[in-house]
Amino acid sequence: MTTLDTAASQPDTMEAVARVENLSITFRRGALNIQAVRGVSLEVRRGEILGLVGESGSGKSVLGMSLLGLLPGEPAPVTSGAVTVCGKDMLNGSAGLRRAVRRQHLGAVFQDPMTSLNPTMRVGRQVIEAAGSEDEAVRLLRAVGIPDATRRMASFPHELSGGLRQRVMIAMAIAGRPALVIADEPTTALDVMVQAQVLALLRSLRDEIGCSFLMITHDLGVAAQIADRIAVLYAGRIAELGPTATVLHAAAHPYSAALTRSRLSLSSERGRPLVTLPGEVPDPAGPPPGCPFEPRCALARDECSVTMPEPVEVAPGHLSACILPPGEVAAAFAPAPPASRITTLDEAAADVPAAPAGRPASAAAAEPAVAARVQDVAKTFRVKSGRRRVGLQALRGVSLQVAEGESVAIVGESGSGKSTMLRVIAGLERADRGGITLGRGAGPQMVFQDAGASLTPWLTVGALIGERLRHAHLGAAQRGERVEEALAHVGLPAHVARARATQLSGGQRQRVALARATVVPPEVLLCDEPTSALDVSLAAVVLNLVARLRRELGMAVLFVTHDLSVARVVADRIAVMYLGRIVELGPAEQVVASPQHPYTKALVRAVPDLGVTPAALPGEPASPLDPPPGCAFNPRCPVAEPACADPDFLPRLIKLRGEQDRTVACIRAEVN
Repeated sequence: MTTLDTAASQPDTMEAVARVENLSITFRRGALNIQAVRGVSLEVRRGEILGLVGESGSGKSVLGMSLLGLLPGEPAPVTSGAVTVCGKDMLNGSAGLRRAVRRQHLGAVFQDPMTSLNPTMRVGRQVIEAAGSEDEAVRLLRAVGIPDATRRMASFPHELSGGLRQRVMIAMAIAGRPALVIADEPTTALDVMVQAQVLALLRSLRDEIGCSFLMITHDLGVAAQIADRIAVLYAGRIAELGPTATVLHAAAHPYSAALTRSRLSLSSERGRPLVTLPGEVPDPAGPPPGCPFEPRCALARDECSVTMPEPVEVAPGHLSACILPPGEVAAAFAPAPPASRITTLDEAAADVPAAPAGRPASAAAAEPAVAARVQDVAKTFRVKSGRRRVGLQALRGVSLQVAEGESVAIVGESGSGKSTMLRVIAGLERADRGGITLGRGAGPQMVFQDAGASLTPWLTVGALIGERLRHAHLGAAQRGERVEEALAHVGLPAHVARARATQLSGGQRQRVALARATVVPPEVLLCDEPTSALDVSLAAVVLNLVARLRRELGMAVLFVTHDLSVARVVADRIAVMYLGRIVELGPAEQVVASPQHPYTKALVRAVPDLGVTPAALPGEPASPLDPPPGCAFNPRCPVAEPACADPDFLPRLIKLRGEQDRTVACIRAEVN
């Protein structure tokens, strides 16, 4: 048997460290058979990073768990085909064999490290269990870029940032020098800066220890940065498999091409609805008989509804499961494609009923009314640090004005104070200093990142939305009509009112949250990362929906996001926050195209894009428990001056020379 020390250095004669051959996995849920994976074949080659891409419900995570020999289910799923890792059977092998393979040859990194880290154990103890000794644990933590690793060994997981927790998980995953690491959405919950650092770390680890990675992600930009090859999974089947550049820039399958088109980038066109994929991934309990993508495909033909295409080689090393020749697919998805069934939400909903009764859109005025004004707001939380409670300075003097009908995006890394500012405006937190002034319309409403967590699970959708109408003095029939109007306005059928949130998909739950927030149009809609956990196609749908609701209901929008690509298309202006303060504010296009603050420049460089390698800014934001003196960004700033660290220096927003609408808080900025 291969030892732990040689797990990653097996003979080069083995071309693949993992093979999946004609794999099918069906879960039994009462009378339903959930076909999660249907006839998938692929291999992960030695030393390569294979990206596994597709929307939620495509079977990506189930495929990853099959390689780990950890398929869930009670009763056990029905399986066929073969799954081998380093020649060992991970599908039908004994539990002892699978444990041995996981211990000697496999590592795993999941989306939320807190689901894998023991919250009651210090980080060091958990890493030592994987590494075997304290010295090796410290070495691993240093190898994955954790500063002051010896001190961090004594920390509990909750005392670390999301980025540091993910690095701890990566350290544990590579402790045994595995042949293969399964990374399941490891960057989804991270901001772009930390994401760029983690991707750079995974690439360097592949080069240093020679292991292979299966990188599961719904973000094509992430796959573009890290993968040597990409496998596109749809409805449990391989739609396309090939070299990364080929799949992204010369896709042979309409689904791959449509995913690429619907992805946001810093060059996406502003001022028009985003391109989206209509419909959803088919129900795995009843997939269509032919090509699973046929109901959503812009190029579908009659035979597609009855013929199940198998992946065939369309070029050396490039497979596609489509009856159309690659040239025809490429021509249809060229930059100026002909009209097709791939539409925007606005086009698809042209016959949707008008908005529910409420305040009409504001007329243009020279001086629009103020929807929300934040004036020198500060907020400090008392948190436990060791045996004492200390102050965490979430907001440190923030001022921002949002005009009626305006959209402002707030961007920045985790811990910058973005969500706290929304919660203060919503009245969910009370400011320690400063004031909040709201317009005369209905109070602000908030839409959260995890819509499922904000929707009461035992209430029907109709009851959830109807709660906001309780002061309208409506009869049951009238209230039901208003609920149906609100659902129709977000593109949901009336029967959804009888469902509970747990019965809906992630995209449907987010639409319900928007319907609830806007059934009585608020003066300002507060959106806290509502698309960060969604697939690219669903994210585009939600962004189109927010833009349309804003336009038709005449409300202002404050949109928190860590993605500058999203901020650029959704907002009129962008406010960049760092450690509790706004450091740059101005028109969205100008802030992205010509950033002035060094931190904004770093955020722009960190955005993943096709064909562009993001630049990770070293280090992490300083702790809000102990902000650095002077400019809070100065410890990470590549152009910092000695004066930036002066305790008496407090950078404030100042108008840029010749640009009345732009302000920046930097000592190097050219100001009036």
